[in-house]
Amino acid sequence: MTADSPNLSADRIVCASCRHDIDAAARLCPYCGADPRTGTKPVDTQAMLHEMFHPRPPVSASATVVEFARQRQGVVITLAVLLVMLLLAGLHEYVTRRNARDVSAAAAIPLTDVTDLSNQQDENRPIPLPSLQYQFDGHPQTMRRFVVEPGAVTPPEVVAAQQTATPAPKAH
Repeated sequence: MTADSPNLSADRIVCASCRHDIDAAARLCPYCGADPRTGTKPVDTQAMLHEMFHPRPPVSASATVVEFARQRQGVVITLAVLLVMLLLAGLHEYVTRRNARDVSAAAAIPLTDVTDLSNQQDENRPIPLPSLQYQFDGHPQTMRRFVVEPGAVTPPEVVAAQQTATPAPKAH
């Protein structure tokens, strides 16, 4: 045992460079990187650490928030849904209270009492439908409806079909 640490066991030594209590089998001090017996640093450990483990560049606050959100997507989605629901509930409450306060309880007035519609142009009035005449060949099984327009001529195939469908008078 050394004079600096009287109650150290045989498997522990004190680093000559940084004076930390370390394991006697250590070849380098884990605190300072020096040889614990001589106190000399064989290699610049900080440079080696920076070379092996590239330090992160300074991160902005917004990048930190995005990284946090990526790591905890479930929590972030749940919080976002709750926030949207709270906003919708608040909007509903606001509209309900505003309507209860600002809407009059008086009877509604018909629009015809408020607006004079008698001087409207004719383009807004509905046009009446023309009367439609239908042709019927007398057989409900083959009933067809044709709109008869003034000056219209029946197609020859329809006339032929009507003549073949009409039974010829029987001679007695």
